[in-house]
Amino acid sequence: MSDTEYHEEEVLARASQGDKDAFGALYERYAERIFNYVYYRTGNQHDAEDLTARVFQRAMNHIRNYTDRGVPFSAWLYRIAHNLVANWHRDRSRKQEIPIDDLPILPTKGDHPERNLVRSQEQDALLKMIRKLPPERQNLLILKFVENMSNAEIGKIMGRSEGAVKSLYHRTLLALRDQLEDQNLNLEGE
Repeated sequence: MSDTEYHEEEVLARASQGDKDAFGALYERYAERIFNYVYYRTGNQHDAEDLTARVFQRAMNHIRNYTDRGVPFSAWLYRIAHNLVANWHRDRSRKQEIPIDDLPILPTKGDHPERNLVRSQEQDALLKMIRKLPPERQNLLILKFVENMSNAEIGKIMGRSEGAVKSLYHRTLLALRDQLEDQNLNLEGE
């Protein structure tokens, strides 16, 4: 067990006994990651801030019941976040999209405005395709590309084996590729 894991175990034990400073340390460690996850699932900063706060409020209210089942504490937080986001989508019965104006496009040296516009349109199209994927596949892509997690870490969070994560990842990328090819064919046919 590494020093970080040992330290986290100690902090978790203190937090589960009602130590608010210990819970604050857990909040500091995971708040940004949970916010990023929620933001990419909702596409709205204000809703992401609200849902992130609710994740940690729920975690604080139930940390006494937390038991280590061999998965990281972060997996418990991601499950809470996943459930709250699922309820948020169900309550709204439609998915939000990130407005294209919110996507940062940083010009690079020698870039032309036309290239930036094309890149922006491609990013928008890809985000729309990702948002149409089932929630499980969206979660996978967020954990893989936003949180830069390994397949093993993702498996612990999603309750799947590393092999199952690899398989889902492969199928997801193939589905996105097929959608992109179909879109490009449709554009060429116009």
